[in-house]
Amino acid sequence: MPVTSLEATLDCDQLKPGDRIEVEHRVTVGARQWTTRTRGKVVRIERRRHGLHFRRNFDDKVYSDLILLELPDRELTTVTVDEFTVVRPAPLAEK
Repeated sequence: MPVTSLEATLDCDQLKPGDRIEVEHRVTVGARQWTTRTRGKVVRIERRRHGLHFRRNFDDKVYSDLILLELPDRELTTVTVDEFTVVRPAPLAEK
């Protein structure tokens, strides 16, 4: 998912509640990969500590950036931001 210089991308630090965004992210399950897009309104941004890594030192702190989005049908979904995630402003046609 290369980002061209013409695309307006956003950083998590630039987002605020109420922003309408489109998140493009890569999903990997086993050997399969695919790209998906999620559009919605930002409810909140958080950095959450987790323990997803096996046999790490107990005092290692591992964090992930999360975006909580409200989808057009008012459903809430959480997107974990990683190095393959691209966040853009949502197209203006969407309300």
